[in-house]
Amino acid sequence: MKNFVFCLSAAFSTVFFAGAASAQTKWDLPTGYGANSFQTRNVQQFASDVEKLTDGKLKITLHPGGSLYKANEIKRAVQSGQVQAAEFILSSAANENPLFGADSIPFLATSYPAARRLYEAAKPAQDKLLASQGIKVLFSVPWPGQSLYSIKPVNTPADLVGTKMRAYNPATARIAQLLKAQPVTIQLAELGQALATGGVQNFLTSSASGVESKLHEQVKYFYPVSAWLPRNATVVSQKAFDALDKPTQEAVLKAAAAAEVRGWATSEKADAEYIKELGAKGMTIAAPSDSVKAALTAIGETMTAEWLKTAGAEGQAVIDAYRKP
Repeated sequence: MKNFVFCLSAAFSTVFFAGAASAQTKWDLPTGYGANSFQTRNVQQFASDVEKLTDGKLKITLHPGGSLYKANEIKRAVQSGQVQAAEFILSSAANENPLFGADSIPFLATSYPAARRLYEAAKPAQDKLLASQGIKVLFSVPWPGQSLYSIKPVNTPADLVGTKMRAYNPATARIAQLLKAQPVTIQLAELGQALATGGVQNFLTSSASGVESKLHEQVKYFYPVSAWLPRNATVVSQKAFDALDKPTQEAVLKAAAAAEVRGWATSEKADAEYIKELGAKGMTIAAPSDSVKAALTAIGETMTAEWLKTAGAEGQAVIDAYRKP
């Protein structure tokens, strides 16, 4: 009889603990950015908050640096259900639909407040588009703006005419063309060598890239033009989200809302700190002149019009909402 009770108790314990273990849901969340990026740290904090808010019921494992999927594979991985959640830069999907590239139209939104307005204007259309692909947006955070670096002072637009300007995508090549500069295709990893050999004289990139790539060693002038502030989106498969119980869903949304507020504040603070560091390391930090600002604004108008030709009525609605007083 004692043996029977012992066996029954052991069986009950096995079932109980197996049930408790199976109650924990596990998500994988790949990102193409390194573990030390402020974007990645923010997503990690989100994952930690979710685990805490759910008492361990939902555990999200972050896979940084393209370790699970390469950056250009991540959106497809969550869309196809290979992973439950993911982070990727929205504009990387602009080849699928121009609406994904709204936040990367050059010289349209050139400050954090403007980028926030553009985000709110584009969000309904972008969310609807992603929902049609089975993806739910949790939160979105911008990178610091793309600013102008030059080996020589840029006092007027004429100072850029005929110079070799780094290009790394169609938009940057078009900017060079409109400035009457010569676009030269160079990836960030090759930029140092190109500067050393005179292969490039100016370019647009973020303050973060300037610090991380030690661009102050070869470039002496920095103009914070914030050409655009591209956003990352942290998303979840709608199917995976729907499989959660209501309290867990609410916990995810609460952690996501906090991550968005924190991420925007961190991005703006990091931008200021990066620019300060570039100045401390010998770069001349100067506001663009009125003539340069006017030229860049004109380029923004041209490229916005070009984007609208591809984005159609939905794109026009985004721009109208953004520009609404």
